[in-house]
Amino acid sequence: MPQTSAISFSTCDFCDANKRNDSGDFRVIPTVFQNYGARHQFAGPVLTVKCYEDNSHVKQAVETEGRGRVLVVDGGASVRRALLGGNLAASAQRNGWAGIVIDGCARDAAELAVLDMGIRALALNPMPTDRAGQGQTGLTIHIQGVQVNSGDWLYADQDGIVISTTALHLVS
Repeated sequence: MPQTSAISFSTCDFCDANKRNDSGDFRVIPTVFQNYGARHQFAGPVLTVKCYEDNSHVKQAVETEGRGRVLVVDGGASVRRALLGGNLAASAQRNGWAGIVIDGCARDAAELAVLDMGIRALALNPMPTDRAGQGQTGLTIHIQGVQVNSGDWLYADQDGIVISTTALHLVS
């Protein structure tokens, strides 16, 4: 799958087109996330991780081929430890991930800011996690109360983040 950095879309346009869609196929994630990567607009199919103050599964995911996907991490909204730092984010970029969205914290802001990928998190916290192998990958998660499944499509821009069960445009 090609990288999605060259695509153009608007989450506002997607919301306009889906404002009466109550099927659950189109969902908007609350706008509580800060942007930390150099790419402000990104999209791709989702891989989910659920973990709490242990980024073992995040590390495993970003060390695999991203193929233009977006890693979505349910970190339990913890602001006590960072689930992503500069080293893991650089690995994600090298491996072709389009972006990472973390319902939790990131760290190494200066390193994240120069990476050509989308990185969203609730906040920054310099404290790393311990790696104890805790967590799960590829399951249904909830980000700020919104259901996200592996295989869904995520679109993020400066206005927000939306999730769809199908691609909302053709990736060129």
